[in-house]
Amino acid sequence: MQALVYGKVPPQAKNMEEAVLGAIMLERGAMDIVSEILPVEAFYVDAHQKIYAAAQRLAAKSAPIDINMMVEELRSAGELELVGGPFYVTRLTNTVVSAANIEAHARIILQKFMARELIRIGGEMVNSAYEDTTDVFDLLNQAESDIFSISQNHVHADYVSISTAMMEVQKDVEMLQMNDSEITGIPSGFKEIDDVTHGWQDTDLIITAARPSVGKTAFALNLARAAAAAGYPAGIFSLEMNRKQIGKRLAAAESGIDLNKIMTGKMSEQEMSRFMKDGVFKVGSSKIYIDDRADMTIFNIRSKARKMVNKHGVRVIIIDYMQLITGDGKSGNREQEISKISRQLKQLAKDLGIPIIALSQLSRDADNEEPQLRHLRESGAIEQDADLVFLLWKAFKADIEKNPNLAFIRYWKLAKHRNGGLDEGAIPFDGRIQKFSSATASPQFPAPSGGRLIPVNIHRHDPGSYQDEEAPF
Repeated sequence: MQALVYGKVPPQAKNMEEAVLGAIMLERGAMDIVSEILPVEAFYVDAHQKIYAAAQRLAAKSAPIDINMMVEELRSAGELELVGGPFYVTRLTNTVVSAANIEAHARIILQKFMARELIRIGGEMVNSAYEDTTDVFDLLNQAESDIFSISQNHVHADYVSISTAMMEVQKDVEMLQMNDSEITGIPSGFKEIDDVTHGWQDTDLIITAARPSVGKTAFALNLARAAAAAGYPAGIFSLEMNRKQIGKRLAAAESGIDLNKIMTGKMSEQEMSRFMKDGVFKVGSSKIYIDDRADMTIFNIRSKARKMVNKHGVRVIIIDYMQLITGDGKSGNREQEISKISRQLKQLAKDLGIPIIALSQLSRDADNEEPQLRHLRESGAIEQDADLVFLLWKAFKADIEKNPNLAFIRYWKLAKHRNGGLDEGAIPFDGRIQKFSSATASPQFPAPSGGRLIPVNIHRHDPGSYQDEEAPF
């Protein structure tokens, strides 16, 4: 039992605790209801924690939970006298009028426990804040993590019947029938990609992976521009580049002015005019929000992503890139940390109800062969957690030597698609202006050096084929 905090008794519901424990010993099936709601520590009275833990042990052994079995279980654990003896256990059943409201009683106990947890976290924050050696940002991260864990660990959605699920399916399909477009999610800006994905779907975790210098950041910024242009505000967490670097790349892609000229300021008067009109003003008016803090943790991202969604209506989050996210240092090794981060990003996508696009590195092995899922760097659970894995690579050096035009395209492959088919192809990339173009819209495009036309041959898998031979998910 906790002591007084700030001169007050911590929130508790002792009578409810007695009623719930009594109902567990009287009503068959009561434990099934309560165990889904209450952990042992939710009980305020120490004796009640011991009795509830004994009930859990009996349930684990599929033994009946009644007064006699409870007394014997507590006696064998050496805790019977600590809880008040057989008399107290029996008295608990005398307080029960009906077990009909046991779920409501259990939820009140849970609320009191969560209130006590908030008081505990607040007290620890106060004590830590008084310490001169405490880093305030570490303190904020820890407080956010602790508070988030309360809701994650103790607030669960209940199960639903299949009829409820099918009613939701019916509404979705009816809304899709009213939509003339094939795109049901957020458009990527590339028709050939949207043909197979139908746009980025809510709650999906999309991993976009490439080797360094392939253009994955440029590709991600193209996705942000396309989403914002279609009316879907985009949020960018850039752990590698600062906001000015991102702004210059966006301006280059939008204005068509060589990025190097923007970086050096060596532009003609006409180019400067176009830079201001299509770069500064057009990009500046788009609904794209950037956080460029380098030492970002998953807790920072979660907190700021929620703020972006709630305050600015952000509909897609882009993270550049996953391996730069700071781990908690508790996972043993970096691969386990990245695995934990990928699971948390998937959970965040579900919680926010929006797609999250996370960039990732490929291992060095992908320098010498066409990228595969196994090339995901520090992969761990990335492949498992992702709904889509999008691989991006450039032609190999030997092929470019034979055909220099290949330097101006990027190959892509949808290597995993949990809810749909796979596909692959090639898209034009102009590195001067950091812009990808839709090959379907323009199957030929001018080379940066001489204005020649470069043919882009697209090859595809059958859109109905799936990575998994047994099922598409």
